[in-house]
Amino acid sequence: MEKITSFTIDHIKLQPGLYVSRKDKVGEQTVTTFDLRLTKPNEEPVMNTAEVHTIEHLAATFLRNEPAWKDKVLYFGPMGCRTGFYLLLAGDYESRQVLSLVRDCFGFIADYDGEIPGASAKDCGNYLDMNLPMARYWGRRYGELLKNIPENRLVYPE
Repeated sequence: MEKITSFTIDHIKLQPGLYVSRKDKVGEQTVTTFDLRLTKPNEEPVMNTAEVHTIEHLAATFLRNEPAWKDKVLYFGPMGCRTGFYLLLAGDYESRQVLSLVRDCFGFIADYDGEIPGASAKDCGNYLDMNLPMARYWGRRYGELLKNIPENRLVYPE
């Protein structure tokens, strides 16, 4: 079998950043997948499932309600390795074009104080596995990186 795209990235060189992971054609439409990398793979501790789950609920809610982007958001969810998230958008984009969207999203997470959207037995299959304080920590940490992100953290390392 062919190695899938995400396994061809050199995770030893990979730093936290905002990367275009892949672009796929679906009919005439391009779907851009972004790698929102929050931790340095294989060097920093990974995020725990409770904060990953909380970030997923908050980010998905923010993105699907953001007026300029909500109709382009196809998916937001965690990487299995728990070092980041994938954001899939309808359209052909580069990292710089979505930087303010992602920055605003993680600012929303960093500042969020209230009931976590969808955190109920009726709305979620694992609603008790949530950690808002740690989700806010990751929101602040990633948000700080995105404020002055260097160009080399917007394109995968070669």
